[in-house]
Amino acid sequence: MNTTEKIQTYLNDPKIVSVNTVDAHSDHKYFESLAEFSEGEMKLRQSLNGKWKIHYAQNTNQVLKDFYKTEFDETDLNFINVPGHLELQGFGSPQYVNTQYPWDGKEFLRPPQVPQESNAVASYVKHFTLNDALKDKKVFISFQGVATSIFVWVNGNFVGYSEDSFTPSEFEISDYLVEGDNKLAVAVYRYSTASWLEDQDFWRLYGIFRDVYLYAIPKVHVQDLFVKGDYDYQTKAGQLDIDLKTVGDYEDKKIKYVLSDHEGIVTEGDASVNADGELSVSLEDLQIKPWSAESPKLYNLTLHVLDDGQVVEVVPVKVGFRHFEIKDKLMLLNGKRIVFKGVNRHEFNARTGRCITEEDMLWDIKVMKQHNINAVRTSHYPNQTRWYELCDEYGLYVIDEANLETHGTWQKLGLSEPSWNIPASEPEWLPACLDRANNMFQRDKNHASVIIWSCGNESYAGKDIADMADYFRSVDNTRPVHYEGVTWCREFDYITDIESRMYAKPADIEEYLTNNPQKPYISCEYMHTMGNSGGGLKLYTDLEKYPEYQGGFIWDFIDQAIYKPLPNGSEFLSYGGDWHDRPSDYEFCGNGIVFADRTLTPKLQTVKHLYSNIKIAVDEKSVTIKNDNVFEDLSAYTFLARVYEDGRKVSESEYHFDVKPGEEATFPVEFAVGASNAERIYEVACVQNEATEWAPKGHEIVRGQYVAEKISTETPVKAPLNVVEGDFNIGIHGQNFSILLSRAQNTLVSAKYNGVEFIEKGPKLNFTRAYTDNDRGAGYPFEMAGWKVAGNYSKVTDTQIQIEDDSVKVTYVHELPGFSDVEVKVTYQVDYKGRIFVTANYDGKAGLPNFPEFGLEFAIGSQFTNLSYYGYGAEESYLDKLPGAYLGRYETSVEKTFAPYLMPQESGNHYGTREFTVSDDNHNGLKLTALNKAFEFSALRNSTEQIENARHQYELQQSDATWIKVLAVQMGVGGDDSWGAPVHDEFLVSSADSYQLSFVIEPLN
Repeated sequence: MNTTEKIQTYLNDPKIVSVNTVDAHSDHKYFESLAEFSEGEMKLRQSLNGKWKIHYAQNTNQVLKDFYKTEFDETDLNFINVPGHLELQGFGSPQYVNTQYPWDGKEFLRPPQVPQESNAVASYVKHFTLNDALKDKKVFISFQGVATSIFVWVNGNFVGYSEDSFTPSEFEISDYLVEGDNKLAVAVYRYSTASWLEDQDFWRLYGIFRDVYLYAIPKVHVQDLFVKGDYDYQTKAGQLDIDLKTVGDYEDKKIKYVLSDHEGIVTEGDASVNADGELSVSLEDLQIKPWSAESPKLYNLTLHVLDDGQVVEVVPVKVGFRHFEIKDKLMLLNGKRIVFKGVNRHEFNARTGRCITEEDMLWDIKVMKQHNINAVRTSHYPNQTRWYELCDEYGLYVIDEANLETHGTWQKLGLSEPSWNIPASEPEWLPACLDRANNMFQRDKNHASVIIWSCGNESYAGKDIADMADYFRSVDNTRPVHYEGVTWCREFDYITDIESRMYAKPADIEEYLTNNPQKPYISCEYMHTMGNSGGGLKLYTDLEKYPEYQGGFIWDFIDQAIYKPLPNGSEFLSYGGDWHDRPSDYEFCGNGIVFADRTLTPKLQTVKHLYSNIKIAVDEKSVTIKNDNVFEDLSAYTFLARVYEDGRKVSESEYHFDVKPGEEATFPVEFAVGASNAERIYEVACVQNEATEWAPKGHEIVRGQYVAEKISTETPVKAPLNVVEGDFNIGIHGQNFSILLSRAQNTLVSAKYNGVEFIEKGPKLNFTRAYTDNDRGAGYPFEMAGWKVAGNYSKVTDTQIQIEDDSVKVTYVHELPGFSDVEVKVTYQVDYKGRIFVTANYDGKAGLPNFPEFGLEFAIGSQFTNLSYYGYGAEESYLDKLPGAYLGRYETSVEKTFAPYLMPQESGNHYGTREFTVSDDNHNGLKLTALNKAFEFSALRNSTEQIENARHQYELQQSDATWIKVLAVQMGVGGDDSWGAPVHDEFLVSSADSYQLSFVIEPLN
């Protein structure tokens, strides 16, 4: 075959998954000497990262011919950084799709057909000179991650071909190297038959996006290594099994092994390599400490390859001893039931896509640990090797997932229609499935953090995936197998050892758990945290009372949004469609509990509280602490008992409580209270005694609060008033204040204190919010549209004015369009201090659609940006997102209280607020105090309407006002999913119920 024929054959035959690749193997490091090992730098590895030359062709018809030949003129080639995605460096455009394939509607294809019109080809060239340390040895090249299919030439010689974007593609190149300059040429094809297997919910980004390096091996080399650290939880002894394979001149060679930690050597010895270059050693009764996410204890295993007593190679491996099993329908780690407080994580950076750095990984893992996340699913592909090393070190349980998703072949617009599903039971797809399973297993098998193998994601079910599961079981008896797709095809239920579901509702999960469950249960995806979401998480964590419920993995960790420049030189976080990419699934890529720029979203507040293994319940005299840790007691923590009066701290004392893992205990607490007749908050917070790798000393794990509620019942103070009853306005005037209530505008139009006008736009009725992603998915904008009209276009049918010498009260009676028999009354009463007492009453009416909220919205001057409130914070809080929001006094700003979700939407609400102030830098401002019942409020830079009409954050122009909403009630935000799941009934606002909002407005000074 000529080169063109060869390329087309490999690209279009699903049975060809690689040509001339090195067998997959463990990801261990190695060194030629003890001195090199001590220095820590692998001299037998030579990085090829950096500037490469490139030609980019829109399709195969424009491909650069003969570019791989040594005599090819490279003058006109461009440059690109490797690693890095093509589309983020000016070669093609990013495209975001979820389940649909990126060519849907453009080319009619069925597996295994490959797109032709859009099959872009990147032709890379890199020149290198071999480092001295690699000379006179066998030399290999390793591509750690390339999307999608890769052809490799060295000095004009064809080296090989490979697929599987997320595991290494490695080739021996020894025979093709020359002294001095060497030419490496790589052709990366956007599409091949492999593209059918990589239909993950992510940006479609291509190119060489992980490290590329050369490596050489010593004359005797440990090629592959499988280290199993087992733990007998009954005898508390460890067992270490070492299986390795050497290559090269291994005859009569010995391996010395040393297992140690910072305290010294645990065991050591040596053994000879057999005639096949293999060695197996089993070491028992080791005095070790077990590994877990709570206490990720690692040991150093060092292997010395000996040639006549001389060290010719050193191989270091980190070992965690743990025993993971399914027993009596429960997943047990070291003999104990564990619960995954997990999250799904895409590798993502807003500037570099899936080309992420160790800095990104460290930020991610520290944020996870700080927010009580103990598990991660590598959705939906093997991650960089460094991620697993960090999970071993910091302590995260990992579901390692094979690079397989064929969602678009069997699920169309949410409906199961597997008529042309792959891989199914099709023999032609089996080699690719097994190759991907093997690639992941061989690379990642030595990581203690990896406790479950996953066959892939959303690929229906069939014999091919069953064979993947059988493969995992045949090579590894220490980890169970996971696969959720069998829920769509129960014929293949045996594939998975775990009952795993996606976006099952709490009631559905409970039904499984209470009907003789045959397998442990996890939600491999749940809580679709798109935009303002995460409501109702407690309904899921409450299921932990059932033994077989063993947690879940929130979808997902980080928003997948990409920075894009604007014409004015600024930039914004873009989503699908913003790059003129079609087809697209638009803002559906914004599901993270952290924003794409790696700042924290308010959603983490709830996650941190509910994922905590330490539960605290407080009353006026005691605290009850439940320690849901499986292995660790509470000696690492201090408990701070505090009392607040009207939100101000009056006392704090330290306690240390001894609660064993899995136990609960109640302890007396002497709360020091003041003498005031104030609302009291009794609080106990759990903080770290010492700094850890992931958090400083004093880091708070969780709090518990008990509130002895006392809401203001203040009434107007009666005293003579100066009232001017005009034809259009009623004016109330006093010392340093002037209030106008309009007959024409039917609302408060002026509140002037100390000569400063506060009202920019008077209060209007508000029944709707800037709809959230979940609202739109559930159809609420359609269902509740009448309430938006009702709020915007209500008609005042009666104005009731009561003027007395010491009191003025004006009531506006609103009739609502579309709901003509519903009345809402808004009353303003002004006292001699200039305070405005506001009441809004809605009398319930059966048979009407529910509404999102009820209250008033108005605008004050834009200079009033400083915000202080006494309510539930520190982040936004909603009826179904209260866990983790603690009652207290918080200082912030109007700008900071608005969460920049990818699509602008409802944000910044504060539930259970007693009072708040907005002020300028000169301390002029307003104070609003709840009467009889706490209210909800927000103070933002933009109005509900402005937020609703914007599709990106940059479209929210700097407003000339601060917009305030004061609400009697607002429904929850939901979170079960974002494509149809309603807010749970208990968190809805029923139009059949009556609501009253009462508060007082007064000047801050």
